[in-house]
Amino acid sequence: MSRAEAGSDTSTPASPPAAKLTLITLTAMVVGSMVGAGVFSLPGRFAVETGVAGALISWAVAGVGMLMLAFVFQKLAVRRPDLDAGVYAYAKAGFGEYLGFFSAFGYWASACVGNVTYWVLIMSTIGAVTPALGDGDTALAIVLSSVGLWAFFLLIRRGVKEAAAINRIVTVAKIVPILVFVILALFCLDPSVFADNFAGADYAGSLFNQVRGTMLATVFVFLGVEGASVYSRHAKRRQDVGRATVLGFLSVFAVFASVTIVSYGILPMAEIAELRQPSMAGVLEAAVGTWGKVFVSVGLIVSVLGAYLAWTLMAAEVLFVAAKDEDMPRFLGRSTAADVPVPALLMTTSLSQVVLVITAFSDDAFNFALDLTSALSLIPFLLAAGFAVKIARNPEGEGAVGRSTRGELVVAAVATLYTAFLLYAAGLKFVLVSFILYAPATILFVKARREQNRRLFSPAEAVICAVSVAGAVMGVIALAAGWIEL
Repeated sequence: MSRAEAGSDTSTPASPPAAKLTLITLTAMVVGSMVGAGVFSLPGRFAVETGVAGALISWAVAGVGMLMLAFVFQKLAVRRPDLDAGVYAYAKAGFGEYLGFFSAFGYWASACVGNVTYWVLIMSTIGAVTPALGDGDTALAIVLSSVGLWAFFLLIRRGVKEAAAINRIVTVAKIVPILVFVILALFCLDPSVFADNFAGADYAGSLFNQVRGTMLATVFVFLGVEGASVYSRHAKRRQDVGRATVLGFLSVFAVFASVTIVSYGILPMAEIAELRQPSMAGVLEAAVGTWGKVFVSVGLIVSVLGAYLAWTLMAAEVLFVAAKDEDMPRFLGRSTAADVPVPALLMTTSLSQVVLVITAFSDDAFNFALDLTSALSLIPFLLAAGFAVKIARNPEGEGAVGRSTRGELVVAAVATLYTAFLLYAAGLKFVLVSFILYAPATILFVKARREQNRRLFSPAEAVICAVSVAGAVMGVIALAAGWIEL
């Protein structure tokens, strides 16, 4: 039996034909990516920052902004059908190889950090009945999470088709408890409590600051809206990529907003803010009793495991395609006969393992990992939206198919402004921490250039590298001096 027949890694960059996925499966991957840990933490995350009025404004802003991003990915899939791996490929085509590399790395790192939040939340959920697991950041919790990390590595190692099929089944299973939560909370909603929570508590601050404080939480729950675009090379029909993106977004937006708003009618927001994560479980416990907490906890574990599967697939895919385009070292472009990019998958799991250990040193492991995940994804999103603006203004110069419209330019411009606002909302802390991750990643870019016997940096790329290194140095100094904390 040959190595390929045995499913072992090939020794050349060439890979077998990509597994083909239907519209339903692509949509399930988008929904599966978005419906994960974030939705179960929404009541507590929002109650810390704002009341009903601020939450409604936040969801309006996030809904419009993310819908524009969804439209951007839908349009780019049609206008540039030659580009695979969405976020990374669009950044490279629009702004050059080095920023394309940063986009690929940032998106990949965001997925890896996000995967850690899943395991922290699972252990925190079980920790409610097993104190040794604490809030998901104890030594035992880290060991058990590590076992889970590598168990999923072995599952995905068996084949992309099999893992994607499992994700489709899990997506259906995890939507049910969330919908049940919304229905039960509506029946138990107390109008007087809801009214008291409308303006927000005294600690919430100005309405603008309340809205700003929720932005990273909304980004986190909507991460995955680009899932079909990332996996575009596997689509049976190219137009299914855009359709899956919009269908997936619209399928979950109302659910996310509903989970947040109905919670304000169960408990005073100060009490919701003090609930341990997953706060949705505490809200339902207050509404219907202990069984509600158990019900949500079980649903969370199913949901999070499904989201972890989808995100691990997408993270490995980004590294794989970047390597095939010679923007990452060649070893990351190898795959098995089952179409699994094992080196990229191994690197993905390894970074998640490192970040998981780091959470033991954080004051609030879950919220820090959640916010860092959101912050790391913003630069890739901003570059993709900026590329859409370039295509809308000069399609011939960007190699786009078809004609541009004024509406396309408006959508792209709104998406760009929205992501720029999110960077502002993230604050200096997470921007600097992001640079600490971005700057060392340049080693991979240099290795890829040396493999091709190419010049390491153009003048513009050298400037970008210098800025990233300076940002990383400032971040390290800020951490060491205690100006910012993990």
